[in-house]
Formats: sequence, C-alpha cells, structure tokens
Amino acid sequence: MRFLTDKPAVEPASVLYRRCTVDLKNGDMQMGEVPCLNLEDVLGGFGRSFQLLEKREICDAYVDENPLIVNVGLLTGSHVMTGMRTYFSGYSPIKGSRKGLPAAMWSAGSGKFGAKLKWTGLDEIIFENRSDQPVYMVIREGNDGPVVELKPAVHLLGLTTHEKIMSLQKEYDDAHFAVIGPAGENWQNVYAGAVALSTENQLKSKEDKSRFAGRGGMGSLMGYKNVLALVAQSNDKLGSTPEPVKKANVNVIKGGGSARLQPIKRGGGGGTWAAYEVLQAFHAVPVNNFRPQGNDIPERLFRSRVEKSYEIKSEACYRCGITCHNNIYKRKEDGSAGEFLAKFDYEPLNLLGTNLGLHETEQAAALIHLCDNYGMDAITVGVTVAYVLSYNERHPQTPILNGITFGDFDGIRRLVELTGQGKAPEIGRGSMRLSVDLGETGYAYHVKGLELAAYQPETNPGYIWAIAGGHMSMGTYGMLAREGKTDTKSWVEAITQDKLQIVGFDMIGLCKFFDIVKGIGTAMVVDCLKAEHGVIVTEQELKDAVKRAFLRGMALEFRQGYDKDEFCLPAEVTESPNPNIKMPMLTTPEFLAELNEKVWEVFDREMQELL
Repeated sequence: MRFLTDKPAVEPASVLYRRCTVDLKNGDMQMGEVPCLNLEDVLGGFGRSFQLLEKREICDAYVDENPLIVNVGLLTGSHVMTGMRTYFSGYSPIKGSRKGLPAAMWSAGSGKFGAKLKWTGLDEIIFENRSDQPVYMVIREGNDGPVVELKPAVHLLGLTTHEKIMSLQKEYDDAHFAVIGPAGENWQNVYAGAVALSTENQLKSKEDKSRFAGRGGMGSLMGYKNVLALVAQSNDKLGSTPEPVKKANVNVIKGGGSARLQPIKRGGGGGTWAAYEVLQAFHAVPVNNFRPQGNDIPERLFRSRVEKSYEIKSEACYRCGITCHNNIYKRKEDGSAGEFLAKFDYEPLNLLGTNLGLHETEQAAALIHLCDNYGMDAITVGVTVAYVLSYNERHPQTPILNGITFGDFDGIRRLVELTGQGKAPEIGRGSMRLSVDLGETGYAYHVKGLELAAYQPETNPGYIWAIAGGHMSMGTYGMLAREGKTDTKSWVEAITQDKLQIVGFDMIGLCKFFDIVKGIGTAMVVDCLKAEHGVIVTEQELKDAVKRAFLRGMALEFRQGYDKDEFCLPAEVTESPNPNIKMPMLTTPEFLAELNEKVWEVFDREMQELL
C-alpha cells in the first residue's frame, strides 16, 4: 500500500492499494492502484471486500458474476505478532437465506501465504468469471512491482491439500501456497470446501500442518472458478522490529487474552484445547449433537488424558510467540515422537470427536486429518454428520446414509471420505439443506445456514447476530462461562457494541489471539499502525470502522433475503432445554424475546443511519 497521508480515517483517498483483477474466462489481467473509500478500505480484509460485494446482485454462488476476492489486512506481513492473515471473500455456497439466495461471506487463514502475498507488492486479487481448464496463479515479486501469471493445473487435480503444497514447493523456492483439496474440486456436491495455506513448519517437516480458511465454502467457490492453487513468491521483508511493536508483541505473549493459550509449561492452558476443561466444569461440552449428558465422558479427550499415551508438541505460526498449536504424534517405544496424526484445536476435536460420540484420540485425529486433506470445513462437516446421527437415533426404522449411529467410527469415517469425494451431497451441502429436505429442522445446529462452532447455543445467544460464524464474528461465547453475565442489559451492550469488535481482526490482518479480550480498538493496535505505516488512527476511529463493516454485513444479509425470524437458535434449544448444562438458562422464550427486541432496536436504527 502507498500512503500519501498520515491520517487515513480523514483522508482515505490518499491511501492506495494495489489490486489485480483477473478475468478467468479469457486470461486478461488488470493491475493498478486503487484509492481507498474509507478507513474500512484502508484496513482491508472483509471490510473492503464487503463494499465490493454489495455492488453485485448475486442469486447463486456458482455463477460467473460472483467474484472470489483474495486480500490481506493492513498489518499482514508486518512485524506485529500474528500478522499473517489472508482473507477469501465472495457469496457463500453454504450460507444462505431460506429464499435460496447466497450470503456474503469471508474466511480467514494464517500460515505464511498472506505475508508472502503482501511482500510481492500485491494487496488484493479479484477473480472474475470462470476458467475452462484447471489453473493456478503465480504471484511474484518483480523489479517493477508484482508479476502475475496463470498456469495449467491439470497435474494438481485430485491431489490432497498437502500433496498440492508439496508438489508446488518442488517448483517454487521461497514461496508459500494457498490450495484447495478434492472437496473444492467437487464443488457441485461440497459447499463447505476450505482453502489450505502452507506454513513454515509444514514446508520444513513435510508433515501436513496447513492452516485453513475454512468457513463459508470459499474453497468451493475457488473450485467452481477452476483455480486450484495460488503461489506467492517473494523474499521475506522483515527487518528489526520497531520498539512499539516489540512492546505490543511481548504484551501479547505475557498478557491479554492469549496468555491462557500458551503451552502448559509456560503457565497457559495449552491452546484452544483447554476449552474442554473450562466447559466440562459446567457440563457444557457438546456431546452427541449438542446434547451434553451430564457425565464425565468428554474428559476422555482432555489433554491430560491424551498426553499419557501420545506425544504432544506445542508449536507456533511463523514469528508468533503464542505457541497455541498442539500437534499430536504417536509415541515410539523409546518415548520419542513417531507418526504425526493431527493438530488438536478445540472446535474440530470436539465436532469430529465428542459431538459424534467418538472419544478415542486416534479416531478424532483420523477425521481431522481427512477433513484437512480433502480440504473441508471441519465445523460444517462435523455438525452435519452429527445431525445425521441424531436423525437416525430418532428414526431407527427408517435411517439414512447406511444407518450410521453415534460412536460408529468406521461408518462415520467412510461418510467423511465420501463427502470429500463429492459422493455424499447430503453432508457436503450442510445441515440447513439436509434438515429442510428431511422436514426436521429443530435439531440442525446452524444459524442462518452456517453451522455452529463447538459452544452450546444455550450459553451464547449472541450466535443469533453473528455475520460469519458465532465464534469468529461475535465474541460472546465466553460471556456466560467465563464472565458470568446473565442480565439482558449486558448482553445487549455486548452484542451491539463490544463483542462484535472481534470482526475487526478480520480486517486488519491479525489473528484473534492478538488480544482476544480487549478487541480491535486497543492502544496496542494504534501504536502498531503508527510504527509500521506512520499513520495516526484513534481507537474510536478503529471501533467506528469495525462497527460500520459489521453493519454492512448485516445489511447484506437482509438484501440477500433473510427475514428476522431466521435470526434464531435451533428450535431444540428452547423447546427442549437440556437440564444437564449447569449454567443459568439464557435461552428461555422470555429472555430471547426481550433480547431480540432490544438488540434490533439498536441495529435497526444504526443500519438505517449507515445506509
């Protein structure tokens, strides 16, 4: 990006970003600098993408007019810790209204691809139309700016995400990669395709340790466009870290919201895996399709149990000191690490383990490995499979999909394989469509067509207003368990003000673990922007920009056919309260009615003012 001002909130047009627009139908490319419209444009990510998407009238995700936008945030590729994010945006194949219109969506991933893309000198790529043949794109750092080229990709067809990355690494030195797997290639029947992004650890160890932009099916949209991979080739651009950034990075490691994610030997909880123990204290770990049973069965996948039989290595993303990854290995007879199995994060571990009635380490690891290598969103796949298991439990005489049941590892594994191959569209197209087809929607755990992450909706009514998945675009998932908030006023303020600020990280290029408690409008971010780019942005200006971006996202939902009655939790939550969850019940009809009235009173007014 090029700054001709030090006050981007006041003079956004004096900030220019470099964009490449690619017509996949004829191979034409247009490269140029684009002046920013507002601070959201300057920050990047979905804050910019959604302003582009609102100009399109899209009735189906799989049409040439639906663009795939790939961009970075203002702090991607900077010295700021976690500044590695890449964003993929478009109209989603998986998330959509009951009227059948696709919703605007973005997905974010770490790895080192985003930094490499930024270092080529390119800030954004827009893929228009569709290629007749499989292609991949190479973005290189040139003497006079970025150089972009499309190449045939037939040799990559059918390869897993890891195999694609390893194949491309042999051709391109000093590069990183963003690829789809077989699921994205089978976009017709898989709406939840993910984009895998390469990591330094992966390229060095040759173990499949990709990061993923998983939510919303952007890998399927990429597959529809017949783009199998992106290659970003550049020298690293980082020198000495500015003092204000160094101070912020130290603060991230030792304080804020990331401290609990540190390895256990550093006094942390050992990554997101620690959520198992936090939530199990309230019997709020999802079990058997989000129906906790009030027993100790989730404890079989506690880290303290797993590490008795397996080796666990705490590892980090490139230049990150949080070290939140927990990579699981078989243990050799001599006690050393053997075969790599999977990376255990709370959401995929739960949704492909405990929530399916599977409680063995290697079974959960095998399903995570399959989703990663096929390139599928583990949340959508896990939740949709759980719906099938619940349906079969309720209909033992007329089951579907070979009658698989909770705990049937072999049957579940085969179904996940078939999904990745495009042979199980019932799963690949998500729980909303399947439940509508079967006429039983009450226990399909999605909101507005997007499957819920592994937090009980009984503990988080904020899910209702999230614009891109409950745990990534509405930071209310810990309000009951960690903060003990039960009053309507606190929840209204959180949903309409503070907790939606979590989406700001998906504009600026930082991982949400940078400062997960205080949110985007912190003094640390302000200091980092000044140190990295010489710009002066106030905390309030940041918060205002994030709020506008959030409201645009919500306004786009209504434009794509959503009605307010679609902003709701699964019916089972209120119709059949689970007595095993040992927390105050927030999802009574009375509480939700009051919450709805007061939240919409705020959002309706603010959307009207924005528009």
